[in-house]
Amino acid sequence: MSRTAAAAATMTLALVSLSGVAMAQTPAPAAVQAPQPAAAATRASYDRADALSRSVFWSQEQQINPMDPVAGVKTAQALRELGQFDQAAETAQGVLTVQPANVEAMLEVGRAHIARGQAFYGIAALEQARAAAPRDWRPLSLLGVAYQQVRRPDDAKAAWNEALRLSPDNPDVLTNAAIAQMGEGDAPSAEILLRRAAAQPGATLKVRQNLALSLGLQGKTAQAEQILRRDLPPEVADRNLRWLAERTATSAPVVAAETAGAARTWSSVQGG
Repeated sequence: MSRTAAAAATMTLALVSLSGVAMAQTPAPAAVQAPQPAAAATRASYDRADALSRSVFWSQEQQINPMDPVAGVKTAQALRELGQFDQAAETAQGVLTVQPANVEAMLEVGRAHIARGQAFYGIAALEQARAAAPRDWRPLSLLGVAYQQVRRPDDAKAAWNEALRLSPDNPDVLTNAAIAQMGEGDAPSAEILLRRAAAQPGATLKVRQNLALSLGLQGKTAQAEQILRRDLPPEVADRNLRWLAERTATSAPVVAAETAGAARTWSSVQGG
């Protein structure tokens, strides 16, 4: 080998060697960390958020950990409150695939099917919840709504009576039973139940608005207006009073509740 060729070969080896050293000294890229579930405090803060914010947050939590039953139930709840009833039912049912004994998921399955007007498909989950939590009034209250929707009024009354035995004077149970009475055209009986519910410390705006509804349907417009004006902005109260005037003028029946404790009659009483 000539001196020139030898020098070229030596230079090539040196370059290869230096290149190897440089590569060896280059740090490896840092491993990308997988997303982690939010801290407990962050999760708790979302209980006070609106339904849209909760649906986004809990959907993300569920994507991070599809096996997280809390995220699944809370996603279903938020979707239901947004009116996405089919998705809510599907999401809650998915939680039961992971945790078949999850009572909260059973309740959400029932609520979602009630809300979409197909209570029949939620009854099995609610009856399962009743069996799993015999001291809990909520499955019974929801079963009353579901039974009423599928035209089983005697079963509905029995469920509500049992719920009230477990939780006497519970405003939610009384409201559900009252709305069923209004659905049957019996506003006076509904008024009695709703006055009883409104007198309880835990009574909500929903209870008072249903009371106003029952009063208005009986022609007790002044009493209904007093409640509406106290609880609602003027334009919303005006709209609900117009609705009552139209309803009483045509003597049209009230639509029975589709969501637990909520009459789908005017916008201020929806939800629950």
